[in-house]
Amino acid sequence: MELAILKQNGEDTGRKITLSDDIFAIEPNDHAIYLDVKQFLANQRQGTHKSKERNEIAGSTKKIKKQKGTGGARAGSIKSPLFKGGGRVFGPRPRDYSFKLNKKLKQLARKSALTYKVKENGLTVLENVSFDTTKTKNYVSFLDGLSLSDKKTLLVLPENNKHVYLSSRNLPKAKVITVDSINTYELLNADNLVLCEGSVSKLETLLLQ
Repeated sequence: MELAILKQNGEDTGRKITLSDDIFAIEPNDHAIYLDVKQFLANQRQGTHKSKERNEIAGSTKKIKKQKGTGGARAGSIKSPLFKGGGRVFGPRPRDYSFKLNKKLKQLARKSALTYKVKENGLTVLENVSFDTTKTKNYVSFLDGLSLSDKKTLLVLPENNKHVYLSSRNLPKAKVITVDSINTYELLNADNLVLCEGSVSKLETLLLQ
């Protein structure tokens, strides 16, 4: 399929780019997307949650009352979970939430996400994006030119650009990444995906290995 290439200010360059059907026009696999998004979100979890169990509580281990004759239930330690200040039963422990996915499955998930973006008319291709200085208003003007100022956008650069990246950081709906950092979650989380012309060729190399 072909898509028009726009200038940074939103004007048409008069040129078109041919997008690979093996990436942007496949049969989407929703389960692959689910697994890749699940892995991405799992990797964001620190897993440092912890509560003290009864063997970790500071307190006396002396039997707090006699076994029989009190009219109440038996109690052996003040550190029992039944008492205020006691340990917690089956509390959270530090753990690693990450899990493995095959490379081919992750590629399929990203291709599926890109295909959905094309189907939803949520893909824009630009000739190039560059700023001379780091200013938020530069990025705001850039989005205004593309009529995307009110949408959640993901700009994918072929390589790191300090001015563009820093200019976008104060905008809650704007995110800038490089091709190497592309992932299914952020592709789907954005209303509109903006690719540089150089990003398309790198993306095809990355996903057709």
